[in-house]
Amino acid sequence: MEHISENRPIAIQLSGVKKRYKLGQIGGGTLQADLQSWWARKRGKEDPNTIIGQKERLVGSTFMALNGIDLTIYQGEAVGIIGSNGAGKSTMLKLLSRVTAPTEGDIDLYGRVASMLEVGTGFNREMTGRENVYMNGAILGMTKAEIDAKMEDIIEFSEVREFIDTPVKRYSSGMYVKLAFSVAAHLDSEIMIMDEVLAVGDMTFQKKCLDKMREAANKEGRTVLYVSHNMNTIRQLCSRCVVLNKGKIIFDGDVEEAIKIYLGIPDSHDYPVHYNLKDNERFFGRGTIIHINTFDFIGKETAVFEVNEPVSFMVNLDSIREIQGARLVFSIKTDEIRQIGMALSKPFNIKKGDNQTFVFHPDISALAHGKYCVNFEIIEEDSTGNYRSYDNPNARIFIQLENEYAHGIRWYRQYWDSVSFPEFEVNQREV
Repeated sequence: MEHISENRPIAIQLSGVKKRYKLGQIGGGTLQADLQSWWARKRGKEDPNTIIGQKERLVGSTFMALNGIDLTIYQGEAVGIIGSNGAGKSTMLKLLSRVTAPTEGDIDLYGRVASMLEVGTGFNREMTGRENVYMNGAILGMTKAEIDAKMEDIIEFSEVREFIDTPVKRYSSGMYVKLAFSVAAHLDSEIMIMDEVLAVGDMTFQKKCLDKMREAANKEGRTVLYVSHNMNTIRQLCSRCVVLNKGKIIFDGDVEEAIKIYLGIPDSHDYPVHYNLKDNERFFGRGTIIHINTFDFIGKETAVFEVNEPVSFMVNLDSIREIQGARLVFSIKTDEIRQIGMALSKPFNIKKGDNQTFVFHPDISALAHGKYCVNFEIIEEDSTGNYRSYDNPNARIFIQLENEYAHGIRWYRQYWDSVSFPEFEVNQREV
């Protein structure tokens, strides 16, 4: 895939990169695990220490963590790397950080690399925070004078000033992350590699880190690689996104398209209006008293609506007894399945019997344009405010709201989020 940034100098290039790990030979973690693996092989049985769900990546007694990666990243790009657990994201970052070497292929890095892969990576636990800053700077080829010039900025950003001369083995995981990121962000390096480890920090510090990485890419011309399961931070930081699956790149390009592929979100023309839920898995084994059969959006060929367009749907259900004062809870989530709100129906009565159909009209007019995932359940509330859930089918129902202009201006969902509140009055005060 071609990228606008191809006229920039190359920062990272991977060609035919593979990483193979041997399984069942050594490295079970304990002598008992190694003996279990050896005995299973002797009897021709499956290795009990093999990672579940990854047999398709097994080649003999080896596991292909990465299986033929070709990737070019240009100077000044902020690139997100996403994929399910076990897709190969962390392995790729370890190869780029020189923690381990590829089994096959070539990796070319044009610049110094500052990376943060796990809590405490690159730190000596017996040394103080300040001493670790000097050590990391020396590894990057900086002189003591150059490190001294940046020391105050590092300490200020890290928010661990009072502990900077304390051995880092006494740091909490959050303090580790704060100092480690500050070191990576401020010392002289052309390439920054950041793993999901930032999630350990508090929300305020995470935002500060994202702002710093954005500044590093946009203003300082540094290359940023960022791995995260938080799609909102990927949107905020990255201009390009790579999707890994089973050790291979399955997409490289637009951030929104990458997120859609990773989350399995359908294209607009594929948004169904009918869902057969009779045989769907039930959360917590519900669905015995009331059982929801189908869900249908009314009056639509696809579940694509204009912003502020009324939404109506109907639910068909069976019930083995009469329910007085039932409610339907309509949960609204972003396309990365982050809950943002819910709509609650007025109470309604359910008779005993099969094939009862109810029509609902939730008001979702506050939502900005974008893709959403919704779910629903039928509940009954008692006099104390507690409720019982009668049925909650595991259904991922997707809708799309179109028209990115809210109140006459473009709505930047990646910055302003998903809810568009009504315009408010402004009055000029006379002097």
